Amino acid sequence: MWSPGARTQVAGVIGSPVRHSLSPVIHNAAFRALGLDWAYLAFEVAPGAAGGAIEAMRVLGLAGLNVTRPHKDGVAAAVDRLTPVAHALGAVNTVVPEGDELVGDSTDGAGLLAALAADHGFDPAGRRCVVLGAGGAGRAVVLALARAGAAEVVVVTRRSEQVKRAARLADSGLRVGTVADVAGAELVVNATPVADELPLGLDPADLGAGQLVVDLIYEPAVTALLAAGQARGASVANGVGMLIHQAALSFGRWTGEAAPIEAMLDAVAGHLAAGTVVVS
Repeated sequence: MWSPGARTQVAGVIGSPVRHSLSPVIHNAAFRALGLDWAYLAFEVAPGAAGGAIEAMRVLGLAGLNVTRPHKDGVAAAVDRLTPVAHALGAVNTVVPEGDELVGDSTDGAGLLAALAADHGFDPAGRRCVVLGAGGAGRAVVLALARAGAAEVVVVTRRSEQVKRAARLADSGLRVGTVADVAGAELVVNATPVADELPLGLDPADLGAGQLVVDLIYEPAVTALLAAGQARGASVANGVGMLIHQAALSFGRWTGEAAPIEAMLDAVAGHLAAGTVVVS
């Protein structure tokens, strides 16, 4: 039976709240599946303390770090270097040690694209897409869809600063719109934290057959948005696919190994089936 020792590589996730994150379940299952002497922990870091957490990563020699709310922007300002995607977003969800540097990356957008392809055979190229919310995860999704060749990416948010930040990502076909744009979308992605009601005042009549409706929330497994989409005949998916695939990309950056997706999925399924309460 594996047990940590002096040579064990340690990675983790910072956030607030974070103690019930599924990331330790996912990554530790992946390490064990490949027989790697690694361990993954959750670190509660108070809002505003992202810089201190990055210095602690450096001092302690952590081998990898994931970042969740509210620290994605703060970590982007604290690392030594950003990948082009993280620089464009101004947000980081993964920190990778490279020599003496800590490099900030964002795997959220690429994780969603991988999940759409693997789980639904969905390619956003030439498709009309609406993203509800423009926080760290929302901006990552917007940028990924735009760069994947979506015919149009419409961003819907009530916060003016988020509108400005999303607009700065603008490639051809990207615009800021209203929730009424959902009616003409082939892909609808909820990147807000709203689970128990329809986000941003969305009208369920704007959902229907021919749409893929994705909620980045994965607990509860069926949010109000997904229930409304199902009732109207849309295909629906929660955030488990993106969670797994963004984690797999982080895993690969840290270890140099291909992530064991099935082992990660099995670990998540086991915890969700047991009714474990989790946060992203």
